[in-house]
Amino acid sequence: MKIFYAIQATGNGHISRAMQLYPYLLKHGTVDFFLSGNNASLETQLPVKFKSNGCSLHYSKCGGLNYWDIVKNIKPRQIYKDAESLPLKHYDIVINDFDSITSLACKMQNINSVQLGHQASFISPQTPRPDKKSVMGELILKHYAPSRKNIGLHFESYDTFIRPPIIKDDIVNAQPNNLNHITVYLPSFDKDCLEKAFNSLPDLQFHWFLNTITHTHTVGNITYFPVDHKKFNKSLISCDGIITGGGFETPAEALYLGKKVLSIPIRNHYEQECNAAALKKLGVPVVYEVGQDFNTIIENWINLDCKYPKIQANNIPETLQYLFDTYKD
Repeated sequence: MKIFYAIQATGNGHISRAMQLYPYLLKHGTVDFFLSGNNASLETQLPVKFKSNGCSLHYSKCGGLNYWDIVKNIKPRQIYKDAESLPLKHYDIVINDFDSITSLACKMQNINSVQLGHQASFISPQTPRPDKKSVMGELILKHYAPSRKNIGLHFESYDTFIRPPIIKDDIVNAQPNNLNHITVYLPSFDKDCLEKAFNSLPDLQFHWFLNTITHTHTVGNITYFPVDHKKFNKSLISCDGIITGGGFETPAEALYLGKKVLSIPIRNHYEQECNAAALKKLGVPVVYEVGQDFNTIIENWINLDCKYPKIQANNIPETLQYLFDTYKD
């Protein structure tokens, strides 16, 4: 079987999921990957056969989206050419993890696809949303990368087609411990937006993963790390808690390990606002604005004795079998 797998590279989560799925997919045939977008900072470690700049996210300085930069970097004519050039008819199955170019190519070439990923879960109205829904956000989630078949991934099974998150083997096989540091991964924040707050808590140790860091080094109570999946996994497994965005994969892995989570969703990022709503239902504290009291918020959170429900890990062979069966229907 020849498998085409499209990855939306607007973040590291999609790539991380593909890397975990890849060896399981190889049991069913050969896999060619299409990487769309250029936000990811993880080393891909996948046989990427096709690439496109696609549509990428751009951030403001301290935790928000820069819509002007997003819009001005979209090139519709190139997107159309990239979709037209994808040889999807040479493949037995097309798996799409929220990529609009592959979705357009499927429409142009009359090819079926299965959307497999977190965004597919939002096809269901039962998946948690914030109190105030965004009309534009809902349109993007449902129509940015449509497929005839959908398999969603989320913290809980809110609907019949939604399955548990794909958890990396390194996390599933880990023995979690607590070395009393706080892991930080907030790619939408520049270093100087948060450094003062962390420095004002000298009794707390921070492992801070940043795209702008090239080598590991420690200054005061902060150890700065480049974005590296092995170092990140090690830090997460042994942390007291993690401060992260409103994404999906990192909070899912932290909850699987039984770690404390403090979520700061990216401002005006509707999917992350939806994830924050789901996390709040699980008892996870969410911060929507980082102000001068952020150090107090961190201190109160890390000293809070709280237990979240432990989430399940996806049964990958079972999910892939369901995917292939769904594709045939």
